[in-house]
Amino acid sequence: MLSHHHHHGHGPDDSHPHDGAGSGRAARGGPALRFGAAGLVIAILIAAACLVIVPAGEALVITRLGDPVRVLTTPGLHAKLPVPLETTTLVDLRLRTMTSGFQDVGTRDGLRVLTQAYVAWQVADDPERVRLYLRSVQNDPDEAARQLRSFLASALEVTLSDFDLAALVNTDPTRLEYDRLESRLQEQLAARALEVYGIAVVQVGLERLTLPATTLAATVARMRAEREIVATERTGQGQRQAAEIRAAADRDARQVGARSREEAAAVEAEARQQAAEIYANAYRTNPELYTMLRSFDTLEHIVGGNTRLILRTDAPPFRVFVEGPDEAAAGAGSKPAAVSPRPPVKP
Repeated sequence: MLSHHHHHGHGPDDSHPHDGAGSGRAARGGPALRFGAAGLVIAILIAAACLVIVPAGEALVITRLGDPVRVLTTPGLHAKLPVPLETTTLVDLRLRTMTSGFQDVGTRDGLRVLTQAYVAWQVADDPERVRLYLRSVQNDPDEAARQLRSFLASALEVTLSDFDLAALVNTDPTRLEYDRLESRLQEQLAARALEVYGIAVVQVGLERLTLPATTLAATVARMRAEREIVATERTGQGQRQAAEIRAAADRDARQVGARSREEAAAVEAEARQQAAEIYANAYRTNPELYTMLRSFDTLEHIVGGNTRLILRTDAPPFRVFVEGPDEAAAGAGSKPAAVSPRPPVKP
């Protein structure tokens, strides 16, 4: 019991100093903690206001009191002064496309065509060009497309006036000149767009091409005339080739005929030579037979199909039919013997 009373007696004296010290530390630490947290929040806000992120495919223009002082094109985190000292504007650098719509333009040969071209463009990735784009069109892609469309219309009118319609519409692909036309369009448009608006023209091409009724009729007539010219040329080529073939055939025929006649003459001469040798051998072997054969040859040359002869039968060469070869040969060197008259023979 004494111990209990002793504890209660000293408890209040011991506890009061302890409670006072803890309250003092809490009172002293509370405002400092609050000031530290507030300072940290302010520092974070200031850092957030002074840091900007440049997305990929875009440029960030930092403007100070209305003047674009810096252009950031590298993606990532960058520092700047807080608003209102410096403000930022994002400029899209990605590729865009636009079309001209149908344009009625004239060709070098005086015909009209309806053409529609397209342009692939983007803001040039260069600080000076980005500033120029921002000043000229106030960062409005639609306004930039309208300005490009106006430039493209004038470029089409000027460029197509140096090309004939046959270079645009033709059945022969080798005569089409679209590559040269598109290259010239891009050359004319790219220089002006980059100089005036800071826009880089990546590609220009013809999207569609059609012909008005009058131009279509003239084109059909021209194509028909070209086909007739080609048909005439090919007909002429065929006729020339046919004439060359006929001439070659006639030449070959004459050469073959000449060689044939030459060979025939050689064969005939050789045959005559052999015949002469045969006749000579026959005469040496049997003069009577030779005389009879020669008489037959003579008759063959003298008498034709319509020949009528009345001759004596005792006269050569018909004598051999009456007297025979032996008596005819014997009487050839003596005076003819008297024979009884016979009626004439009609061969």
